[in-house]
Amino acid sequence: MRFVTTRGGPAVSFATALFEGLAPDGGLFVPESIDAWSASEIAQLSSRSLVDVGVRALRPFTRGELDEAALIDLVGSALSFPIPLVEIEPGIHALELFHGPTLAFKDVGARVMARLMAALHDGGAPITVLVATSGDTGSAVAHAFHDVPHTRVVVLYPEARVSPTQEAQLTMFNGGEGRANVRAYAIPGSFDDCQRLAKAAFADAELRRRVRLTSANSINVGRLLPQMIYYFHAVARWEALDRGSGRSVTVSTPSGNFGNLTAGLMARRAGLPVARFIAATTVNDVVPQYLSTGRFEPHPSIQTLANAMDVGNPSNFDRMLWMYNGDLEAMRRDIAGSRHDDDEVRATIRRVYKERGYLLDPHSAIGYLGLTGREGIFLATAHPAKFAEVVAPIIGGTIDKPAPLAGALARGRHILRMDATLDALRARLTSDV
Repeated sequence: MRFVTTRGGPAVSFATALFEGLAPDGGLFVPESIDAWSASEIAQLSSRSLVDVGVRALRPFTRGELDEAALIDLVGSALSFPIPLVEIEPGIHALELFHGPTLAFKDVGARVMARLMAALHDGGAPITVLVATSGDTGSAVAHAFHDVPHTRVVVLYPEARVSPTQEAQLTMFNGGEGRANVRAYAIPGSFDDCQRLAKAAFADAELRRRVRLTSANSINVGRLLPQMIYYFHAVARWEALDRGSGRSVTVSTPSGNFGNLTAGLMARRAGLPVARFIAATTVNDVVPQYLSTGRFEPHPSIQTLANAMDVGNPSNFDRMLWMYNGDLEAMRRDIAGSRHDDDEVRATIRRVYKERGYLLDPHSAIGYLGLTGREGIFLATAHPAKFAEVVAPIIGGTIDKPAPLAGALARGRHILRMDATLDALRARLTSDV
């Protein structure tokens, strides 16, 4: 399998795309083609395990670079937690993606990516993983790469715009002694400011000569492609519940930087029977607006309760345009937009908890809202305990902390701050090199 860029760059190997992160031409790597699953493979989905599905989903992209036994071991090690499909009410199911070590969907992509990098590292200079996060990506990447040989991680997150629990998880490795390989830095401003800094670093030729940089956001195809796995798994579980009956399902995806939705679109191109995706967003709704008006108008992000979705200029929109060759009508046939504000989120969390006994976090609540008037699956992307400061007052109760959160909070927060300048970031990245 070869990978090209959304700006027409030359084809490269999977390993090159993985370690480059952002393409040299400033575009995003995409697979040159997406192999279709056979009809029999799709028909047999309900009988396949999560690891089996994961190996099959990744095999076309790693073929020739990673042998089958290594891929099986890698996926089995990364996906060592359940991803259940839970009925919330008749016809509405949540795919619970929050049972990994940092209790967010990004554990799937981050853990697979870290193991891919370890397996494919060429033994040369260490890799520096630079990641901007709006909340959950950074902690998932930090946990996935902690103590991985030949790597170090630098996480940029918007100061005062992540939840206290998220910040505890982001910074839990900051207090390590000696040359710990993971550091998270609070940046004044928004996620867009963090992402701007990361992109500026990747575009700095002199810096990249000194530091072997790669990304771990969904900018990196190695983080993005593993997210296809849980879409296949969701349909497998849907069929196993006899919900499918051969019919395609509607899937609602809470969307911020749009990597999650892009992975779903790639799964659909591979033959996954999804009738339509709902791009469910906060008031940061530039993609639903594009679907409505045909105009893509990025803007500074607006802070909301679903802070991991506070993205005003989603990077993966470039991949979406590339996949549809700029054909707006074709995109509209596959994707519907759905925009929801904080008042709707609060009301939904309260109502679903009262009527169904099911507790949603703000991001999952937006996914649920995307299915309004439809049957289908929504992605439950984070455990509500990660947002206890928001959710507990809404339901008028307390929320038990799962062990991973309790452990992170017990370690205390060691907050490191950095100016929102390329000079400051360059100094951090070149230290100890």
